Amino acid sequence: MGQACTDFSAQGRHSGGCVVTSPSSAGSPRTHSTPSAVRSAGPPHTWEALGVLQQEGVAESRKGAGVFVREFRPVRRRGIDRLSARRWGAGGSIWEADAVERDLDVDRLSVGHTTSPESVARVLELPAAAEVCVRSRRYVLDGKPVLATSYLSAELLAGTAITREDTGPGGVYARLAEIGHRPAHFREEVRSRMPSQDEAERLGLSPGTPVILIHRTAFTADGRAVELNEMTLDAAAYVLEYDFDA
Repeated sequence: MGQACTDFSAQGRHSGGCVVTSPSSAGSPRTHSTPSAVRSAGPPHTWEALGVLQQEGVAESRKGAGVFVREFRPVRRRGIDRLSARRWGAGGSIWEADAVERDLDVDRLSVGHTTSPESVARVLELPAAAEVCVRSRRYVLDGKPVLATSYLSAELLAGTAITREDTGPGGVYARLAEIGHRPAHFREEVRSRMPSQDEAERLGLSPGTPVILIHRTAFTADGRAVELNEMTLDAAAYVLEYDFDA
């Protein structure tokens, strides 16, 4: 098979020299999934190397099948273009910006009302115990799920289509514009961490895969926060792109 390497990351990035560096196409197995099988199939450090590759997102473990090179083509999320009023103002969906030449589906959707969590009330500047409308969705883009939950003032939305599953052309932002609360500014806070067990299951994540958290607040022209949207994404599946002028 070749000599053992101690630079585990390099094993998966350069050909030759180590058992995991033999050329592999996306989706092809690196080796067997059990430690004993891996050790018998290659150098002593092979199992450790595979673990590093999974942590870096280069490879993923599939239960009962082995360790595979990731084969998903990352989604380029254009954070500014997707929120343009030109899109939702013309009746388009902001998710269409991510779904060019890809299959997009919403396989889970729930809309309801609840007492605002303290963190949400603080962002939306609502009184304590104020009621909020909660829209929770799971989008699936080319088989990769994204979790998204929106919080809006229930009092603000009373009688609008935002309280229904189908918000109509242009979605939530178009409906906000119709009632005089057109979004004019957005702020996104982005961070990454390891997922909770629930998140890993709902997103179908491989072991060692981190998530990206995006918290977006929509503001009207006079500075009122009208929506807080919390998204959880597979960090190995997305590239976040922000294109703006100096």
